[in-house]
Amino acid sequence: MARSQRRSRRKPTGGLYKKDRKKRKRELAREPAETKIDTATEETKKSPIRHIRARGGQYKLRLLRAKYANVATGESGIKKVEILDVEDNTANKEYARRKIITKGALIRTPLGVARVTSRPGQHGVVNAILIESSR
Repeated sequence: MARSQRRSRRKPTGGLYKKDRKKRKRELAREPAETKIDTATEETKKSPIRHIRARGGQYKLRLLRAKYANVATGESGIKKVEILDVEDNTANKEYARRKIITKGALIRTPLGVARVTSRPGQHGVVNAILIESSR
């Protein structure tokens, strides 16, 4: 069964709306990327990025696994550091337990705690801003 981004079939009262038309291709939704921390070894590793053709011929980059993040620190610019853990995820508490990275998630790095500012499932990269330094 296809996922849809259409209006719900149910009214707020619980009743059903009348069916006005069939589904449209433009209303098709996809499964979420659910980017996780990369734990695969070098010999078993496949590409962590999947190219998805979007509407109009554009491409989205689905990041399935992430090992590194580009962390912006105030004084020393941007550094590429390893992601150690997902501490909190405001999108869903279950995501923090499953170590899924989305925009707004708090990740632990060797530099300290950082907040993710990019959308890994859409952009194909993890960018973050350092919030709490460990030094």
